[in-house]
Order: sequence, then C-alpha cells, then structure tokens
Amino acid sequence: MSKMSLKIPKILVNTFVYGLVLQRTLFTTTVMANQETVSKTPSTNYTYESGKVSAAFITVPDKEIAKTLARSIVEKRLAACVNIIPGATSIYFWEDKINEDEEVLMMVKTETKLIPELTEFIKKNHPYSTPEVISTKIEDGNLDYLKWVSSTVNKQ
Repeated sequence: MSKMSLKIPKILVNTFVYGLVLQRTLFTTTVMANQETVSKTPSTNYTYESGKVSAAFITVPDKEIAKTLARSIVEKRLAACVNIIPGATSIYFWEDKINEDEEVLMMVKTETKLIPELTEFIKKNHPYSTPEVISTKIEDGNLDYLKWVSSTVNKQ
C-alpha cells in the first residue's frame, strides 16, 4: 500500500488561517473587563457581560406538568424560553432508598438575577415536595440570542 501525500501551497494555508481569524474578528470581539468576559457584536453594538444569562434545569413527572409550568414561567417573564425535553431517566436516593423514574427535563433560559424568583415560583407550583431547580451561568454564546433573552424578561 503506498502512502499518498497532499501538498497544499503555503499561500493557500495562510489565506485560510487569515480568513478564519478575520471572520472571528468581524463577528465577535471579546475583551477582559474586571476579570469578566465581555462580548460585543459590532453590528448591534450589544455588550454581553459573562454570567448575565443563566440556564436553569427543572425535572417534572410528565409533559403536561412541564407545559403548564413552562407557560406560566414565560407568561410571568421569569424566562424568555423553556425547552421541554421528555424521556429523562432519573436514578436517585429518596427516603433512604434508590428510586428510578421517567421524568421530563425543562431547560429554562433567563437572566441570572431572576433565578431566586424562578426557584420560589417552582417550589410553590411543583408537585414534588423538593423540586430540582439548578442553574448555571452562561459565559458566552450567540450574542443576538443572549440579547433577546435579556430584553424579553425585562419587558413588563
């Protein structure tokens, strides 16, 4: 079996790499400010501060409960969007025994400052006595989407 080598002219490689660098520079500029990442999209002049938006995760027993909670969360502007993801299998300790249940996962996109209010809403309206509400801050992403999340939850 013979080895085949492909020789790419150096000018093509350099042009390709330069194009990637230029593309990244045109679409998003990231700078460090007070040890936090700030991203800016030149076309909209929108600045995103790392961690301003969060994704919260909530499990519920079925799709109907997920839809009811999701609709209320969005109507109250506690979130811009809720994804309902069926088919999660949860294995966990509860009341000193291992349990296994089929659940539905809700992925909630909101501003970080609203997580405590979202948590209280879920605790009051969820069928479980100790509902799962966990969140993680979003460091970076599609700036247009992150701007939409913030503007949606801040409309009253």
